[in-house]
Amino acid sequence: MAVVPTPLDVRVRLATSADAQPILLIYNEAVTSSTVTFDLVPRTLDEQQAWLALRSGVHAVLVAVRAPGEEHSESPSPAPAVVGFASLSPYRDRPGYATTVENSIYVAESHRGQGVGKVLLSALIDTARQHGFHAVMARVVDGHEASIALHRSVGFDLVGVEREVGRKFGKWLDVAVMQILL
Repeated sequence: MAVVPTPLDVRVRLATSADAQPILLIYNEAVTSSTVTFDLVPRTLDEQQAWLALRSGVHAVLVAVRAPGEEHSESPSPAPAVVGFASLSPYRDRPGYATTVENSIYVAESHRGQGVGKVLLSALIDTARQHGFHAVMARVVDGHEASIALHRSVGFDLVGVEREVGRKFGKWLDVAVMQILL
């Protein structure tokens, strides 16, 4: 995949093993402070590297990287270059599901609300299409309106809600299931 320029001073590219640490920082912040993932324990660097290695083929990981020279005047030290990531994962193990994937998307707190998620998700959909997938599924914790709106903005439809299928921070959580056909 070529580096995709964006109007947001970020570039989207395929992740490399060197991106494991910044991806880990973004993901573990979500694990410890939110319900956007149902993981309860932060990942180790070894676990993140293994996760990334499993997604080096058609089940790709994309990263959004700050463009060279982007400054953050509110921060005394520069933010990590990777400001978000998105991935494709197998939807189910059985062979009949091989043309369907599930997406995940995470944006660093410092870059949320700036369009990074939309750039990443749009590039991820293009990648899924290029890899020959037919459907992309999104499982979003119900009530996470920003993520639901993000997915809708690129063509996902709500296809169902799974009631109280997760539990985190002492609460039962519903999952909104969204889908786009490519």
